[in-house]
Amino acid sequence: MKSFTEPLLGLKEYVELKTQLKKGKKEVLQVSGCIDAQKPHFMYSLLQEGESAILVTSQEQNAKDFYESYRFFDRRAVYYPARDVLFYQSDIRGNLLTAQRLTAIKAILEQPSVTVITTFDALMDRLAPREEIEKAILTCCLGDVLDMEAVKARLVQMGYERNYQAESAGQFAVRGGILDIFPLTEENPYRIELWGDEIDSMRSFDPESQRSIENLERVRIYPACEVSLFPERIEEGLQRLQEDGETLYQAFRKEMKTEEAYRIKTMVDSLSEEIRELGYSGSLDSLLTYFLDGTASLFDYFSDGMALFLDEPARLAEKGRAVEQEFLESMAHRLEKGYLLPGQMEALYHWEEVFARAGRQKCVALTTLDMRLGELEAGHRYTISARSINSYNRSFELLIKDLQQYKKKKYRAILLSGSRTRAKNLAADLQQEGLNSFYSEDYSHPLQPGEVMVAYGKLRKGFEYPDIQFLVIAESDIFGAEPKKKKRRKVYEGEKIQSFSDLSIGDYVVHERYGVGIYRGIEKVEIQKTAKDYVKIEYDKGSTLYVLATQLEVLQKYAGADAKRPKINRLDGQEWAKTKKRVKGAVQEIAKDLVELYAVRQRTEGYCYGEDTVWQREFEELFPFEETEDQALAIEATKRDMESRKIMDRLICGDVGYGKTEIAIRAAFKAVQESKQVVYLVPTTILAQQHYNTFLQRMKDFPVRIDLMCRFCTSTQIKKTVADLKRGLVDIVIGTHRVLSKDVEFKDLGLLVIDEEQRFGVTHKEKIKQLKKNVDVLTLTATPIPRTLHMSLIGIRDMSVLEEPPMDRLPIQTYVMEYNEEIVREAIHRELARGGQVYYVFNRVNQIVEVTSQVAKLVPEASVAFAHGQMKERELENIMYQFINGEIDVLVSTTIIETGLDISNVNTMIIHDADNMGLSQLYQLRGRVGRSSRTSFAFLMYRRNKMLKEVAEKRLSAIKEFTELGSGFKIALRDLEIRGAGNLLGAQQHGHMAAVGYDLYCKMLNEAVKSLKGEAEPEQFDTAVELELDAFIPVSYIPNEFQKLEIYKRIAVVESQEESEEILEELIDRFGEPPKSVQNLLDIACLKARAHRCYFTEVKEMGERIRFTFYGQARICLSHVAPLAERYQGALQFVRDAKAPYLEYSKGQGGKKKGAGTLELVGRILEDVWEMLVEAVKNS
Repeated sequence: MKSFTEPLLGLKEYVELKTQLKKGKKEVLQVSGCIDAQKPHFMYSLLQEGESAILVTSQEQNAKDFYESYRFFDRRAVYYPARDVLFYQSDIRGNLLTAQRLTAIKAILEQPSVTVITTFDALMDRLAPREEIEKAILTCCLGDVLDMEAVKARLVQMGYERNYQAESAGQFAVRGGILDIFPLTEENPYRIELWGDEIDSMRSFDPESQRSIENLERVRIYPACEVSLFPERIEEGLQRLQEDGETLYQAFRKEMKTEEAYRIKTMVDSLSEEIRELGYSGSLDSLLTYFLDGTASLFDYFSDGMALFLDEPARLAEKGRAVEQEFLESMAHRLEKGYLLPGQMEALYHWEEVFARAGRQKCVALTTLDMRLGELEAGHRYTISARSINSYNRSFELLIKDLQQYKKKKYRAILLSGSRTRAKNLAADLQQEGLNSFYSEDYSHPLQPGEVMVAYGKLRKGFEYPDIQFLVIAESDIFGAEPKKKKRRKVYEGEKIQSFSDLSIGDYVVHERYGVGIYRGIEKVEIQKTAKDYVKIEYDKGSTLYVLATQLEVLQKYAGADAKRPKINRLDGQEWAKTKKRVKGAVQEIAKDLVELYAVRQRTEGYCYGEDTVWQREFEELFPFEETEDQALAIEATKRDMESRKIMDRLICGDVGYGKTEIAIRAAFKAVQESKQVVYLVPTTILAQQHYNTFLQRMKDFPVRIDLMCRFCTSTQIKKTVADLKRGLVDIVIGTHRVLSKDVEFKDLGLLVIDEEQRFGVTHKEKIKQLKKNVDVLTLTATPIPRTLHMSLIGIRDMSVLEEPPMDRLPIQTYVMEYNEEIVREAIHRELARGGQVYYVFNRVNQIVEVTSQVAKLVPEASVAFAHGQMKERELENIMYQFINGEIDVLVSTTIIETGLDISNVNTMIIHDADNMGLSQLYQLRGRVGRSSRTSFAFLMYRRNKMLKEVAEKRLSAIKEFTELGSGFKIALRDLEIRGAGNLLGAQQHGHMAAVGYDLYCKMLNEAVKSLKGEAEPEQFDTAVELELDAFIPVSYIPNEFQKLEIYKRIAVVESQEESEEILEELIDRFGEPPKSVQNLLDIACLKARAHRCYFTEVKEMGERIRFTFYGQARICLSHVAPLAERYQGALQFVRDAKAPYLEYSKGQGGKKKGAGTLELVGRILEDVWEMLVEAVKNS
């Protein structure tokens, strides 16, 4: 980094400061005249080689920005966030913060030198001493002896939770001699395999596919929580805790506060029980003082000392004061009410203490203005001058002009660009302008005065040191606000949500031949001494069907539109056949409509737009975010449609806030440039207002007239708009169904955008159809359309699906806890303090007024209102309008907010009785917050002392696990998928879908569309192979039923030897060496695929005979049957049976010993049949 640090040697103050620091004296040195952009560079330059440092800022956002810039100079820097001290009482919370904190601690313990970037309140946290953490790390090396039982207990004490497979951080799984652990500090989990009790191999693996990545010699497993207790500590701590609790209990009793006394007693009892049983509790962080003799602060983790950099000490002091005051007030409240123990009041160091310690370090305070440091005494003061770079706003000419000025003044300049190609091009462009510029990847290249070095790298902003003629220009200075960096995106291959991944006993399943039944689990059945696994399905009147576990492809999980019980069929009844026939007829109808629609669209010609203009590009570059990949593809496709002769009819599906509106805005802008008019149709007045504001904001720099038509407009405004539309003066009109009225006429309508299509009624849709005879149409919808349905509709409507969340959305911090007034008050206070607003979701209309007044009592200074779906439309709209404009702070409402409103100022949501809501509903609701770059909070509350139903508990913990964005896909939103599908096809189809279940419906629709379009479907027949061999997965090999079903399902669809080998490899990797019965299972799957290719419907071993039954319409060469039989010397015979012809092999005649190599034998026969009977037809 010499190119960046050497020029500073010309700065007198810098050299003096560096000499002073080298002396190692513990004192405070003040440097004034700094600016935010230059601070990371200056701090980095001051550090000695191999020295550790802590950089402290006041706000979380500053720390993150700082970290981003500092990492350019030093890749090893880590970010250490403050602990959330107010809300640690929740039962389950996301472990994102803990993971970041532990990753920083790992760096401090393992790297020789490290720079930690943090906020002041993180220095106030009390931590377990360094040696406690070191003691808690579990180290494993190849060849070590491991006692599995002891390790399991140890991992629970370390805060890990046991699961059937380690799929998210903080979990571990044990299967036989294999231990999987996913530490919070690692990207990927570890798999440790034992041979007896000795470690035989260790490797990291991918949590998505559960496949190994690389082999490891040694792993260090850090705890999954910041405090892990050892048994001797637990007893002492619990004694102190109970004494404290008892004292408080007696004090409450004396004051006649019985409720508080009861509360503290039950809390202490349940805590003690949890810690005794598990050796661990989620709220240990706050009880540190009871269990540890001494606590430490972050300073104590640096054993060899370090340099401390304070950014604006006056602001740090202010932050410390505020954090402490908030903490003490909130804690005092809770202590009075019996929610806390007195020892928990000491979870933080006083801010003055932290400052006192800072004064005793080698410390540099950086300030913008030369002012007193307040709490600190500065030993020496230095002043430097630094300036920020003016923004060039994409003007290359201005940049050249400035650089030429700088060249005259003998400046040394470095330009940074975020991509190597752009950097090379920039250097070449500057050379052509006569500047002495070059591209270099060597950051130690000495710079001469008057030179411009262009390099690859990213800083948030550039800076200049006028005294030494040195400046650094970042890409964001040249091109405006920097584009956000892309996340590596996971590609979901095909239908990742296998319909079985969540099949539990008692679920409804659909068998293609027999209809809807109830899944009753996997049973091992032994017939004539051979054992196999069967899936048991119960039908009406108590009849049972056993399906071989290798033939799972005929089963699907039943998914209906609502949670109604489907009708269970009788095994022998005709009704299923009738139902299927009825649905097939209906599907034919819809397929016909769809295909006709498609044909008409192909015939008529639409308006053909030109290529993108300069304006269009300029307009698109003003989009303040970086487009996601999906979004870019959708925009590309939409423009392609507009530039072609055909009429556009594109459907864009994507979660709320995934950037659908931006696609519409760009299409509208393109249309307006060719003097076409655009209608943007929305279902509600509020959405109209919201989109109107967005459009105005985005198009303010261009001569485009946008009008609004909805109930918020006065009649004169509307009259004017209608008149101007007719004359062609209005370019874009945004409105509710008012724009469909008869009096609205257009001069030249070019594009119609329909938002939230599923919310318009049939009559409106008819009117829309009149409008869109030859107008391009763009439809946006938020109900994600499932992949399967997407496939069947793909040829009919053009579709773009947005599955990737926009960048810079921070995951939502989610807490699940018992209802607790103090926490509600705290959460609302905290949000209002940062100028935000709060949603309080309460789903019962009859009590909503009470709850609103309760909330208003808790926070008297906030303005609280309520909203629900039974209010008059006008009234509801006014309330929502006030809320959007920030006149209401807290909105208590039913779940009506789950659809569509997008208010970025609301970043806290409290959900009352969250255990009563469905998973996707919670997910949708939670998606209403976190629409800006602030951290947002969601509190899912359930009633005190209420035993949660197991299902509810699973839902709540699933939500907390899926804090990452875009996990709507992951949560397997089955119910949401189906809602979307129903609307897409119209109401009458809804019933048919419910009758046969979702998957089968899609399959049938797909077939119908294909046959109408004249695409031949391959023949449909199933093949079964039944040999007298043990073929099943024993419980000892895969105990978990989900996993077992998943593997069976995958084996059922094996198509080739390669696939079978791939599954075998994965099984060995995940579960160890498979037993013979599993190997047989895979071999039979391969034979089944080969038999299917040879047109056999069944291969069955019956004692001494093996029968191969042909499919009725098999295309085989009959003339070759005789030569085939001859090959087997009469052991193989062809029988022309009236039902179905078959080949029969007699083992006795073939001279084979019984049971010897049945698999090889069947394989050989199939090979010969393929070669002589099937291939022969193809070749003839």
